[in-house]
Amino acid sequence: MVPRTGIIAALAFAAVSAQAAAPTTAGKPAGNIVIVPGAFVDASGWHVVHDILSQKGYKVTVVPASHASLDDDIALTRRILLQQFGNVVLVGSGVGGMVISHAGTGAKVKSLVYVAALVPEVGESAAQLTGAMPGATNAIKADFSGLRWFDRAQFHADFAADLTPNRANFMAASQSPIGQAYLGTPSYTAVWHGKPSYAIVATRDRVLDPDAQRMMYGRAHAKSVEIDASHAVYISRPEEVARVIERAARDTL
Repeated sequence: MVPRTGIIAALAFAAVSAQAAAPTTAGKPAGNIVIVPGAFVDASGWHVVHDILSQKGYKVTVVPASHASLDDDIALTRRILLQQFGNVVLVGSGVGGMVISHAGTGAKVKSLVYVAALVPEVGESAAQLTGAMPGATNAIKADFSGLRWFDRAQFHADFAADLTPNRANFMAASQSPIGQAYLGTPSYTAVWHGKPSYAIVATRDRVLDPDAQRMMYGRAHAKSVEIDASHAVYISRPEEVARVIERAARDTL
């Protein structure tokens, strides 16, 4: 026969183990985080942020946005949001900010996080916002079909100066283009008017002017932080980016 004290100890250990295994943050179940990447890059750059947040119990999904058209990316993001069980923090980087400002209309999206991202008002396009306060780079160029690419020779210096050359060079070699139609499509809603917003200014961003980021975040009343990083801030400073996303989750989920 197992002694009574042994049974009690075993039950206590099992309870503690089950509690530790449960995905929780701040004493409550962790929620969902959906991330929309920006132009010229794929979802893989978010893998460290994904790992940090996943280890804390969040279910993280990165949208495989093609940037073929703004409407296509919005529709895909909405389909992924429908797959989530429970509430969501919706994150966008670069032109991904255009996407989350449209896709986050549902009640399950509790907050928005903009990472060196566009935050459009109704009627504004990505081309209009970037044209009004241009970034420092001149590396974005159209090919014969009108697709925009980032000049491979300038990718390291202008897109990801705080990454190692081999990492930035591979990103340049594997980049995906964005079309003029995407950049020129006017915004038809601005979800940030009705949902809490959080934001990151990348202070060494040469793609999206840091002052433009500050202007857009200010009018959205976003809780913003500044990080000394390039446009690839989510790769070069993943711990700090994850911290902002987690703050949004703790505050709103």
